[in-house]
Amino acid sequence: MKALLHSLTFLVIAMTSFAADQSQPTKKTRITFGGGCFWCIEAVFQRINGVVSVSSGYAGGAVENPTYKQVCAGDTGHAEVVQIEFDPARIPLGKLLELFWAAHDPTTLNRQGADRGTQYRSVIFYENEEQKLAAEKSKSDAQKDFTDPIVTEIAPLKVYYKAEEYHQNYYNLNASKNGYCAMVITPKLQKLLQKGLIEQTTTK
Repeated sequence: MKALLHSLTFLVIAMTSFAADQSQPTKKTRITFGGGCFWCIEAVFQRINGVVSVSSGYAGGAVENPTYKQVCAGDTGHAEVVQIEFDPARIPLGKLLELFWAAHDPTTLNRQGADRGTQYRSVIFYENEEQKLAAEKSKSDAQKDFTDPIVTEIAPLKVYYKAEEYHQNYYNLNASKNGYCAMVITPKLQKLLQKGLIEQTTTK
């Protein structure tokens, strides 16, 4: 009888512990990247296991609540960016930074392909000292993969403004409708997929 009671007690404790573990929220953190048109960068980071969410927006400028039209004019100081929420237990920041360097050309100042202007600049907006140091080290390590110097800005995130709703999840909703998606984003995703840097599935 004592053995049975002991077993039942152990089972109750184990089940309680499991339930407590299940109730613990997933640890999430954020970082914000700019690397050209946010439609493209959003599509890339949506295809990473461990990324919880990706949203397109604006950061780095002085104009409050900017519109897409204002940012495209190039005089707000804002860059087109994506804010990435991720689970560091599943995907460490270092891996996201490695993908960041592979997903765009960080050696072209204020330009990605045909997109020109400060709104298309390469930038990492960090939220704490740990992210700052990781970004600086990653930038230094990545330089060996490029002939020209990396010009990526590394700066603290002051304010992030989420872009208009029609910019959110853009590629997934418009891949077959927009020529830019077919000509620019799809080939980039295929290249990164072949290298094993992204997944086929997407986060929402």
